Amino acid sequence: MAKKKETINLIDTFSEFKELKNIDRTTMVSVLEESFRSVIAKMFGTDENYDVIVNPDKGDFEIWRNREVVPDDEMTNPNLQIALSEAQKIDTSYEVGEEVTDEVNFAKFGRRAILNLRQTLASKILELEKDSLYNKYIDRVGTIVNAEVYQIWKKETLLLDDEGNELLLPRSEQIPADYYRKGETARAVVARVDNRNNNPKIILSRTSPMFLQRLFELEVPEINDGLITIKRIARIPGERAKIAVESYDDRIDPVGACVGVKGSRIHGIVRELRNENIDVINFTNNVPLFIQRALSPAKISSINLNEEEHKAEVYLKPDEVSLAIGKGGLNIKLASMLTEYTIDVFREIDNAVEDEDIYLDDFDDEIDRWVIDAIKSIGIDTAKGVLNAPREMLIEKTDLEEETIDEVLRVLAAEFEE
Repeated sequence: MAKKKETINLIDTFSEFKELKNIDRTTMVSVLEESFRSVIAKMFGTDENYDVIVNPDKGDFEIWRNREVVPDDEMTNPNLQIALSEAQKIDTSYEVGEEVTDEVNFAKFGRRAILNLRQTLASKILELEKDSLYNKYIDRVGTIVNAEVYQIWKKETLLLDDEGNELLLPRSEQIPADYYRKGETARAVVARVDNRNNNPKIILSRTSPMFLQRLFELEVPEINDGLITIKRIARIPGERAKIAVESYDDRIDPVGACVGVKGSRIHGIVRELRNENIDVINFTNNVPLFIQRALSPAKISSINLNEEEHKAEVYLKPDEVSLAIGKGGLNIKLASMLTEYTIDVFREIDNAVEDEDIYLDDFDDEIDRWVIDAIKSIGIDTAKGVLNAPREMLIEKTDLEEETIDEVLRVLAAEFEE
C-alpha cells in the first residue's frame, strides 16, 4: 500500500512542477510518458512492448505490457513472453502466438525504479525549463525589464524576475554610479542571452545605447507612436550622451517633445541614468550641419570634409575650441561617435595677419625627426597646422609627452615671432 502511495506522489510532483514552472499540460504529459519509458527501457532493455497512459485529470497513470504466448518449455524472456499455462490462468481461451495485455503496477518494480523515475522526470523538466527560459528571453532582447536585486557580487549582480528566473547584470554593464541593495528593484535592458551547453544566461545592461532608447520610448509618447524617430545615440555611461531625433510631422518639434516642458520628460531619464547629461539634437542628412549640431554648444566657423575616410576638419574661433572639445574631451568624442566621423578641431586663422606657412620637415635641426614623424602621422605637416591645433588634441593623438608637445609649440611659435 505504501508503494502505491509513493507512485501516486509522482503525479503530485508533476502537478507541482506544472504550477511552478508554467509548462503546458501537453508537454508535461509527454515528459511523464517519456520518463516512464526511459526507466522501463533501462530495466528491461526495451520499452516497445509497453503502453503508458497518463491521466492528468484524474492525477494517475496506467502501464500496460504486451507479451506473446509461447509454449512453457520455450520461455526465454519473461518481459516479452508469457508461458501458455500462465496466459490460460488469465483467460483459458489464450493460445500460442496470441498477445496478452496486462496492467503493470509500477510500484512492484521497486524503490530503485521509482527513484530513477523521479530523477529522470526532474532532469527532463529542468531541461524543459532551460528551453522555456531561453525562448522567453531570446524574444525580449532589447526590451526593458524590472527585476529584484537578489545577490550582489564584485563582478556582477544577480536579479530575479517575477517568475523567479535568474538574470545577471555584470559590473561592466552597470553605470559607474550604480549602487544596489538586496531587495531593491533594478531596471535594465536585456542585452543578450548566452546559451552554452543548454544553460541559458540572461545578461542585462544599463550602459547600452538601447537602454537609453527604450527609456525615451517610455517617456515620450510621440516616439512610441512613431511620430518621432531616434536616429542615432552616442553614450559615455554615467557621464554624457547625445541623441539625434527626427520628426515626420512638421508640426512636431522633436527636440522639444523629447525634453518636455521645463525638462519634465528628460529629467526622469537623467535620474535613472545617475545624472547622465543628455543632449538632444535634430538629425539631418546634411553632414556638415549634423556635425555642427553634434558639437553644440560650440559654434563652428568652417568645416572641411573627407567623406571617403569619414574625417572632418573643423575650424573654430579660439574661444570656441574648449567648448567643442568639452570637459575631458567628452563633447568631441561623443560628436564623433554620433556623426560617425573622425573630427579634428583647429583654431581659425586670421587671414589678415597670416604669415606664410612652413613645413615641419624644415625644423628637423631643432625638433627630433621621430617627433616630427609622430605629428605628421596624425595629418598635420605644417607649423601653422600644429600651432592652430588644440594642445590637448596633439597630446592625445600623437601619444607624445606633454613636455615634448610644449617644446614643439615653443619652437614653432618662436619662428613666427621673429
